[in-house]
Amino acid sequence: MGNLPFIAVEGPIGVGKTSLAKKLSSHFDLHLLKEIVEENPFLGKFYDDIEEWSFQTEMFFLCNRYKQLEDIEKKYLSKNKAVISDYHISKNMIFAKRTLKNKQFEKYAQIYDILTADMPQPNMMIYLDASLDTLLERIKMRGRDVEQNIQPDYLQQLSRDYNDFMDEFERVNPTIPVIRLNGDHIDFVKHQQDLDMIIETVEEHLKKGEVIR
Repeated sequence: MGNLPFIAVEGPIGVGKTSLAKKLSSHFDLHLLKEIVEENPFLGKFYDDIEEWSFQTEMFFLCNRYKQLEDIEKKYLSKNKAVISDYHISKNMIFAKRTLKNKQFEKYAQIYDILTADMPQPNMMIYLDASLDTLLERIKMRGRDVEQNIQPDYLQQLSRDYNDFMDEFERVNPTIPVIRLNGDHIDFVKHQQDLDMIIETVEEHLKKGEVIR
């Protein structure tokens, strides 16, 4: 596979990040790093009352993702084993900016910067996006209890935040390839040809030697 890849799959809640990461992990023989979601004890409370529970929720995610990336560096990347993750650590800032009050966010951002300063960063990004209707339908289909109280307005705003983030990510990281996929037009779970197209696109970037570490 040439240079060692560390691929991140990103996109709003319900878009299919974990499903795609699993399929690419299997195809390319990559170690799969899955984010901890339902284990967050604050998440159900967060969706009921975002303002009250946002700081606890975001800190839990940050600490767990930090630990995961620390383990990935020690056990895989440092031993020349490629990895695919169903999130990028910088997603924490997308959510924190949206949900935390100014003083809370300032504290959070300081902690984030300290924790992530020397963490491994993905060198390829796959960005899945979809319309609000598609996201709501997929959230309903997968039936996670903690997600059933997500407000459509929150989800819509989150999608906008993700798009803004990805535009900025590409501007700041011109050497990191970003593969953008529209979840309204492709369904890699139901249609093998859609998955094949994604696999071919990833392979093209790997063959170009764009993925460096």
